[in-house]
Amino acid sequence: MKDSTPQPTRLADYQPYPFRIEKTDLTFRLDPKATRVLSRIRFHPNPARPGRHDLRMDGERLRLIAARIDGAPVTARPDETGLTIPADALPDGAFDFEAEVEIDPSANTALEGLYMSGGMYCTQCEAEGFRRITFYPDRPDVMAPFHVRIESDMPVLLSNGNPVAQGEGWAEWDDPWPKPSYLFALVAGDLVAVRDSFTTRSGRKVDLAIWVRAGDEDRCAYAMDSLKRAMKWDEDVYGREYDLDVFNIVAVDDFNMGAMENKGLNIFNSKLVLASPETATDADFERIESVIAHEYFHNWTGNRITCRDWFQLCLKEGLTVFRDQEFTKDMRSAPVKRIEDVLMLRARQFREDMGPLAHPVRPESYIEINNFYTATVYEKGAELIGMLKLLVGDEGYRRALDLYFERHDGQAATIEDWLKVFEDATGRDLAQFKRWYTDAGTPRLKVEEDWQPGDQGGTYTLTFTQHTPPTPGQDEKPPRVIPIAVGLLNPNGDEILPTTVLEMTEERQSFSFPGLATRPVPSILRGFSAPVVLERESSFDERTFLLAHDTDPFNRWEAGRSLARDVLLSMIRDDAAPSEPHAQALARLVTDDTLDPAFRALCLRLPSEDDLAQALADAGTTPEPERIHTVREGLATYLARQLQKDLVRIYEEMETPPPYSPDAASAGRRALRLAALGYLNRIDHGARAASLFASADNMTESAAALACLIDGGRGAREIAAFYERWKDNRLVIDKWFALQVAHAQPDMAAQVAARLAEHPDFEWKNPNRFRALMGALAANHAGFHHISGAAYRFYADWLIRLDPVNPQTTARMSAAFETWTRYDAERRAMIRAELGRIRQTPDLSRDTFEMVSRILAAEKA
Repeated sequence: MKDSTPQPTRLADYQPYPFRIEKTDLTFRLDPKATRVLSRIRFHPNPARPGRHDLRMDGERLRLIAARIDGAPVTARPDETGLTIPADALPDGAFDFEAEVEIDPSANTALEGLYMSGGMYCTQCEAEGFRRITFYPDRPDVMAPFHVRIESDMPVLLSNGNPVAQGEGWAEWDDPWPKPSYLFALVAGDLVAVRDSFTTRSGRKVDLAIWVRAGDEDRCAYAMDSLKRAMKWDEDVYGREYDLDVFNIVAVDDFNMGAMENKGLNIFNSKLVLASPETATDADFERIESVIAHEYFHNWTGNRITCRDWFQLCLKEGLTVFRDQEFTKDMRSAPVKRIEDVLMLRARQFREDMGPLAHPVRPESYIEINNFYTATVYEKGAELIGMLKLLVGDEGYRRALDLYFERHDGQAATIEDWLKVFEDATGRDLAQFKRWYTDAGTPRLKVEEDWQPGDQGGTYTLTFTQHTPPTPGQDEKPPRVIPIAVGLLNPNGDEILPTTVLEMTEERQSFSFPGLATRPVPSILRGFSAPVVLERESSFDERTFLLAHDTDPFNRWEAGRSLARDVLLSMIRDDAAPSEPHAQALARLVTDDTLDPAFRALCLRLPSEDDLAQALADAGTTPEPERIHTVREGLATYLARQLQKDLVRIYEEMETPPPYSPDAASAGRRALRLAALGYLNRIDHGARAASLFASADNMTESAAALACLIDGGRGAREIAAFYERWKDNRLVIDKWFALQVAHAQPDMAAQVAARLAEHPDFEWKNPNRFRALMGALAANHAGFHHISGAAYRFYADWLIRLDPVNPQTTARMSAAFETWTRYDAERRAMIRAELGRIRQTPDLSRDTFEMVSRILAAEKA
């Protein structure tokens, strides 16, 4: 490993930076191999750190040409991580530090700092990439206005803020709003712009542009429309108006993340900008809408107010994820969006909380901050915002947010600052709620019921007990505030208690409902009001009743999913037969034409194989991936036969006539039709899938049909035809790689992946292409965990190969092994060996070393 004894950074050790920055001026003389960066930084002593201090600036892989203080040369030798100028070499008051450094963008395969992507210069500075550009205090609490001059023969030269001047071979940009270095951005290349404008509510015109490579202009319309809708929504819902004259988005092919919210110049992974009916699926369109909104919303929740240190990452990300989720709910179906968000939370974040990578929403320490861009910080962080809003109400939430923007504009804030505005705006004490930020793990919520008849009506009592299992470094977990949304239904299906929020604050707590004529049927945790695991025994009949009558869409869906999971677990553990009553209940729901087609499509989706593996492990049964796969496939085939007539009708009636539209209603109809196709494909020998593939005029149907054919062991001709048609479209070919591996039979998954890794188009240094292939293998549960161990070896080989090129992507992909301790001894031994081989790799990055070490530590826990 490059650093054999990596030392953690700890929240408890935080100290303010000794200096403030009045202004940062940068000049870039771009060259692929020898870019010169000239900086002039105006420093002032920071009153928060009295006394004299060394000037310590971060810097990595920089060649220092010259350094000056107030114009006088200084002798300074950089070390591997930065540059230190002793306090006795500094003036007493304010001073200018100037430096000239040289960097090599073409050699920067880590894609952090300034690098090249297909001949274009671009940057990615979050979290700590700016230190690869020049010497600077690369930390989020050091904020300053930036003035940038770019010198290059590239036709398009972009940076943060507003354009102030340009000429032949140069351009200057000025960002008047103080920002930390992680929000710096620069792009230079041969690009074309798709332009539009937006008029703010105060009447200011903002020029909008999406910059892409020539030939991609016709795939930007949806991204632009999403941006304009997000700008209006933020004004209408949060009162936040955009604050610059221009807003630029650039689509980049080589990008480690999805997108980056740099002030006024958002840099996006091209897959989250470029879309047309022929090349993008409905899911792609929705994801573009969501991420465009997310990065735009960061303008206030992340940029104007940023985080004091990286331990507060959830302050900007959790809040902004919550905002983009609410935006999507308003643009599409709120119930469907909520279900999809919970599915993702359970699949990714609950998995983190249950394993070696568990950490609090605000962690206490880290070795490599890139490893904490996790579902816990993002998705669970968003759940915490939703709980706060539920506890204080819509009006209280709006007062708190208005106070937050007023009090902390232009500042780098903390979780304590965030909670204080809620306390001041609403009068609530949130000391106990803070445990959601500081304590890792997913609480388990057990429920007991009591019914006492009486002359004046009966009393129904719910008693809840909360417990949070130990997580790495945190054995004891005191009780948290848990908002539990509850409704009660009469046995005839009428709702007798509309949704009511119960606030649980103790380890064990009871809530009574008097004056009831009959014992009610409870609907608990409506809307998934808190990120907990609900443990409650309920009968098959009760869940069937809720599936038919619950007025809460989430709990209605949850009842159906719970039925399917229990049927599958019985089939796996006890060799039980499929349940006819379950099939009948499912048929009644999916044929209810009064329900949203997108909701019905979700109800047809069986629990995933990974979900079933975790359920078995939680119940004390060692999961067997091949058996899980076989049983799940068997139930799907059984349901296809039982519901065949209804599924055929749905498939025919949900056909959406051209022209294609990505709107929610059309996407919902396609989702239901393709869900029906997935079942019918099991009994019609691929006839409908082959026909649809041949006739489809959009990628949603084309990709789904191809997936069905591969699932059935067919489609060789269609795979070849798909490649021939789209071989020049890099984003569609990512789908081509992923589909073949994700839908491969378990005993062939590693072999298919290995064959595709030899394909000339497997550009493994491109993060999208690498994730398409390797991510699909990891997602093929039975294939990844095939008893041969072939997938483990193949996957580890590629992580070792990628690590010296792109440590950030390598580390994140290593999380595929995080659930390894739930499997049998033979599989654990094989995974342990591969993890050990990775960790023993010479010069392993800090990123990957930390992740692999944490995963291996699970066996000792």
